[in-house]
Amino acid sequence: MSPATPPPSGIYVPSVLFFDENEDFDIASIKAHVLRLAQGGVTGILVQGSNGEAQHLSHDERKEAIRITRQTLDENGFQQVVIVAGTGGQSTRETKKLCADAADAGAEYCLVLTPAVWPPQMTPANILRFYREVADASSIPTMVYNFPVVTAGLDLTSDIIYELAQHPNIVGTKLSCGNVGKLHRLTSSVPASKFATFPGVSDVFLQGLASGSAGLIGALPNIAPKAHAELYRLYKAGRMEEAERLQGLLGHADWELTKMGSIAGIKAACVKHFGYGTSVVRGPLDVVEFDTASTGKLDELILLEMSL
Repeated sequence: MSPATPPPSGIYVPSVLFFDENEDFDIASIKAHVLRLAQGGVTGILVQGSNGEAQHLSHDERKEAIRITRQTLDENGFQQVVIVAGTGGQSTRETKKLCADAADAGAEYCLVLTPAVWPPQMTPANILRFYREVADASSIPTMVYNFPVVTAGLDLTSDIIYELAQHPNIVGTKLSCGNVGKLHRLTSSVPASKFATFPGVSDVFLQGLASGSAGLIGALPNIAPKAHAELYRLYKAGRMEEAERLQGLLGHADWELTKMGSIAGIKAACVKHFGYGTSVVRGPLDVVEFDTASTGKLDELILLEMSL
């Protein structure tokens, strides 16, 4: 197997998925959201990330969400926007199937969560074996998704991720642990041309860039893609004072969104401020009313977004 190429550097967003009152796909709102993100300057869209409620969907729905996203991008002149598909399953067999489905539906990369039904049995050796077997079978490059909150506390070390980075078909990682030290250990150990390391939260976006990250894969660009693109531009231009000020706003807004309930909060913000979608989430998640949450910094960020 010849080495695969990592995804291009930039801003990736794990897009939320909109439902109607029956919890079926609201296709018009899904398309409107994908288009706004692309127009906001994102490099790629992660379909079926944790914010996309992947664990609440059937296999057919997961495949359909990828297909709708690719079609929307292509029909509106955004063929260059990359699709990464979340393909985490609770068995190696299921994960391989989800990777194959993602490739069929038009995804260019897979992002794979660590299985977590039996945490005590997920030893380093089993984790390495799982990711390597999935990457061996996948027809598109795979990435390692480290998100302890949704994997029963399993937190992959930089040592494990470094070992996985040696595989020719494993080309990157999303670190939703937010550990900048771990990120910097990886960026200083594995060439960026082989392996893309992304923080998974906006509150360390700038810190990640300073530590050699490939950009960001984060939830907050669902609300403010242009503001994130602006920070990336400021950093690239060496305008660090301005970038640090904007990072402060992103950090506060990211924390507010987390406290609100990230998925439901994003949907509520889209309904209120961008004129599409519904606030429906699939149970056991619960609806959030944007107006009743503490949203001072989020409101400030949305005003900035609308001015860009």
